[in-house]
Parts: sequence; structure tokens; C-alpha cells
Amino acid sequence: MASDDFAATRDVPSDGWFGAASELKDSGYDFFDWLSAYDDSDAGLAVVTRVWSVGDRRGVMLRTRVARDGGSLPTLTSLWGGAAWHERETAEMFGIYFVDHPDPRPLLLPDGFDGHPLRKEFVLASRVAKEWPGAKEPGESVAGRKRPPGVPAAGAWGP
Repeated sequence: MASDDFAATRDVPSDGWFGAASELKDSGYDFFDWLSAYDDSDAGLAVVTRVWSVGDRRGVMLRTRVARDGGSLPTLTSLWGGAAWHERETAEMFGIYFVDHPDPRPLLLPDGFDGHPLRKEFVLASRVAKEWPGAKEPGESVAGRKRPPGVPAAGAWGP
């Protein structure tokens, strides 16, 4: 694979998100590939989208960061209709609000679900309900071992 087969990444401030995406659309990036986010700990939540120029056979990833609490971005659905589903999923899983989204209804989680499952601080109930694998023998003490990510201290969560 040649080096230009990989997408370049452009970092933009959150207030320049829509403008940068609009420039890409006007420059021939006519295919919306995907949009998602990741929890970048203290730096906030990073939102990444990948668009593709079909004619030129090249892609660009656009990335920005939003605040952990109340982070929002303008929707890209007016540029690429395919962004709608991806933005709904990202809003639900990370708690990022997409301003002027045409259909902001929950997509994946049941009604009344509390929390955003793909954030690092979200407690994974399955890790609390059963012991973390790693003991060599049944009943082996796990005292002194570091808790895996997402597992709160004993008695800190649940009954």
C-alpha cells in the first residue's frame, strides 16, 4: 500500500468543525464514511469523522475535541446525510450533543438508560458482577492486585 492510501488527519478546534467539514465537501470529499468518538481522559472527548473523495480515491479524517460535560458540535447531516446515524450513536454512547440534528432520538440503548457506556468513567456492571479473570486457582486471593479499568473498589457500587 502506498503512503497516500491512508487518510490524512486534520485537527480542528470545535468551533471550526462545521467549517472544516464544509470545506472538505466543497473540495470533492463526497462520500461520508464514518463518525465516532473516543474518551481522551483529561483532554476531553475526541470526535473523529472520515470522508472520502471517490473521484480522487483519497480520504481525510477530521478530528476535534469537546468538553466532557456539555460538549456539543454542529451536525454534519446537511453536508452528508449518512452522518445522521453515526451522530446519534456517538451522542448516546459519549454524551456529545449534535446541534440541529434532524432526529436526535436514542438509537441503541433502552429508554431511561442512565450514563454513556463508552466513557472511561462508566462502570462496567459485568466486571463488578463476576471476578476478573487471572487467578490461577479457584479461590486464589487477588489481594494486592491492581483493579482492572472500569471496576470500582469493593462495596463502592451495587448491592
